[in-house]
Amino acid sequence: LVTLLFTDIVDSTGVARRLGDQAWGDLLSSHNQRMAESVDRFRGQLSKFTGDGLLAVFDGAARAVRCAVACRREAAALGLTIRAAVHSGEVEMAGEEIQGIAVHEASRIMSHAGPGEVLVSDLTRILARDPQMRFEDLGDFELRGMDETVRLHSVTESDMT
Repeated sequence: LVTLLFTDIVDSTGVARRLGDQAWGDLLSSHNQRMAESVDRFRGQLSKFTGDGLLAVFDGAARAVRCAVACRREAAALGLTIRAAVHSGEVEMAGEEIQGIAVHEASRIMSHAGPGEVLVSDLTRILARDPQMRFEDLGDFELRGMDETVRLHSVTESDMT
């Protein structure tokens, strides 16, 4: 059982077009460095960069949620907006690759996140119990390709460091 974190830069193509290739490449490099540092700070394992985002694995749900919030702040400091999803489940390792339905679910959860939003599955919210964390219940969502709905929560930053 692990907790997965997916992030994605909002409107990365538009930002790249406005900045031009060189400036976008420099900004993306800074983004990737800050995201990797955040994952490391919260004792996660960076699985891969996804072009304009990342996939990371954590052995603790609370640290994954805190990392997502930190990534949101780091991106904002660079003038970028990200969306993120945090979801817990079982995965299979195929060499360095992480596989399994939980990975697909996490990706589908992120597709429901708005700009600047960190969405957390209900299971992750339960596992991440911490009095400093605040979640807004958004209700049940259908995930493309999945048979069951999943309850999602939006993370608010109150009291989180």
